[in-house]
Amino acid sequence: MMPSEDTGGDRNNGAVAQQGREAWSRALWARLVERLDAFIPEALRQGDSLELSRARMVVGLCLCLTGGSLVFLGLLRLTPYAWSMGVMSGLCGGGFLGVLALLRWRASTRLPALLLCSMLSGVIAFTTLHMDMLAMATHAASVLVPVMAVYLLGWRMGLGFSVLSILTPLVFYPLTTSPPGLSAMEWSLSIFTAIFAVFGWAVSSLFLSFRTEAHATLEQTRKTLLENEGELSSLIESTDDVVCSLDVEGRLITANQSAKHYFQRIFGEEISPGEFIFSALPPERQLRWKERLERARGGNRLKEEVSLPAFQEGRKLVELELTVSPVRSEQGEVVRLTVFGRDVTERKAAEARLSELHRGLVDASRQAGMAEVATGVLHNVGNTLNSVNVSASLVAERLRGLRVSSLEKAVQLLREHEADAGTFLTEDPRGRQFPAYLEALTAQLVQERDAVLTELRALCDGVEHIRVVVGMQQQYARFSGVVEEVSLPELIDGALRLQTVSFGRAGIEVRREYADVPSIWVDRHKLLQILINLLSNARHAVKEGGRQDGCLTLRVVPGDAGRVCIIVADNGMGIAPEHLPLLFTHGFTTKKDGHGFGLHTSALAAEELGGLLSCASAGRGQGATFSLELPVRKERPREEGSTATR
Repeated sequence: MMPSEDTGGDRNNGAVAQQGREAWSRALWARLVERLDAFIPEALRQGDSLELSRARMVVGLCLCLTGGSLVFLGLLRLTPYAWSMGVMSGLCGGGFLGVLALLRWRASTRLPALLLCSMLSGVIAFTTLHMDMLAMATHAASVLVPVMAVYLLGWRMGLGFSVLSILTPLVFYPLTTSPPGLSAMEWSLSIFTAIFAVFGWAVSSLFLSFRTEAHATLEQTRKTLLENEGELSSLIESTDDVVCSLDVEGRLITANQSAKHYFQRIFGEEISPGEFIFSALPPERQLRWKERLERARGGNRLKEEVSLPAFQEGRKLVELELTVSPVRSEQGEVVRLTVFGRDVTERKAAEARLSELHRGLVDASRQAGMAEVATGVLHNVGNTLNSVNVSASLVAERLRGLRVSSLEKAVQLLREHEADAGTFLTEDPRGRQFPAYLEALTAQLVQERDAVLTELRALCDGVEHIRVVVGMQQQYARFSGVVEEVSLPELIDGALRLQTVSFGRAGIEVRREYADVPSIWVDRHKLLQILINLLSNARHAVKEGGRQDGCLTLRVVPGDAGRVCIIVADNGMGIAPEHLPLLFTHGFTTKKDGHGFGLHTSALAAEELGGLLSCASAGRGQGATFSLELPVRKERPREEGSTATR
């Protein structure tokens, strides 16, 4: 463990030393730039950054060249050209100082840079020709001039100074030698100097182009960032939401006007930068918020609704939805926190009002649902009561039509001849007819008894259905009906028995077309309720249609896999196309005395049975066909596409 710890300590010490060196370098460079900027006018320092860098280059070159001139003056006694070179050095030093003075009073580096490059080129040419030394023309300084000229004046003017640097060793110097001409070695040096001057100009031109392009891109980016920053600042200030920036300890850095307004509104005073944002809260709430900010420093985004009493509004609560988000550095460390707050006081009040309205609507809908169930029960009971009333009327008529009086007369006649009954039955003409009369009377009474019993069975079926329908109101609230195996033809015939007399009186022919289908598992009384409603509607449609050949057709056919279909078709008044989509909606009816509950409750009952009730009609006067599709086995009610929702 110890070697690893020593290694870790060495790494830490090395990192600290490296950071110290970098800090020293930055400080040294900052001092150097500060010294150079002292020679540059304020207009250039505040202007374009590329022009500022050129001005610093001019100042640096002038200072270095002035210092070089002074050094050269001190060494002149060692050269044979002391007097002439001394004058040249003095002139150059004065010229460099003049360039600094010119730069100081101008807002552009163009003229000072041109003067500086011209002086350097002239010095190199004069020294080469005057001292008759090719080494001066091929010196590194001759390549420095094109590079410096391109950077300070651009590639075009830099090309001119480059051509001058090339002509000096290749043309001017060979012409001034005695005898004219150069040796092979001298020509090689001159050519190499020319080539490198061209290379220096080309490389400097490329560098300047790339730098100018990069500078333009950076400048555009800077302007874009400034514009975006301005837009963002304007956007933040224009919002009514609270926007704050905090340090990692929760101290305020900056806040928009809305935040300042809420600080004043809630705490009674504005919070100053550097203070803990929740310093006005009680200590226990400050502690809770410090714990939350600690989680935010861990990289978590927090969202919470808080209630704060308004200091200036009689301690009225202000509901704020606060979101605390961490801001990370490029290294992924959390360096700041942002707080966004939205006033949700009105929204909370609206939610409270909405909750009250919702409870009211629930109560109203419960009452409406109870009313709808009660209405459906009454409607279904009313349909069955019509058949019960008809059956009861027929029973009463047949009972009144029984030949009980004839039987009483026959009994009275037997009592009158009770003493001579044998003689009366054998010799009296009336007595001899008495057995045949009793036989005929008995047959008639038996026939009347059977008819009355048939009507009584229909009456009992109707009363039983009424009892079940009334009991279904409790089943809606407690449990669904009992599912049992049902034969469709038998159930349809049972529904017809409840309507037989009504169809007979209306002169409506009933046709049955039952295919061989399996029994189904269904709530018998719900299905019977649907069939009675469909038969009753069909009877009314045929009667209102006024046709003499009124006909009702009942079919049972196989449906899709695992399903059967009951079809009730009539040739009555039909349904208009615009009414078809509304046919099963609550309260819709085309009857003058209708209520619009029968088909609606039937569609709901079909959905509860896992089936689907639909209707088709070619139009008014063309009859209607109702189709009830049911599963053979009990299945869940459909949630989508049900008829009742159309």
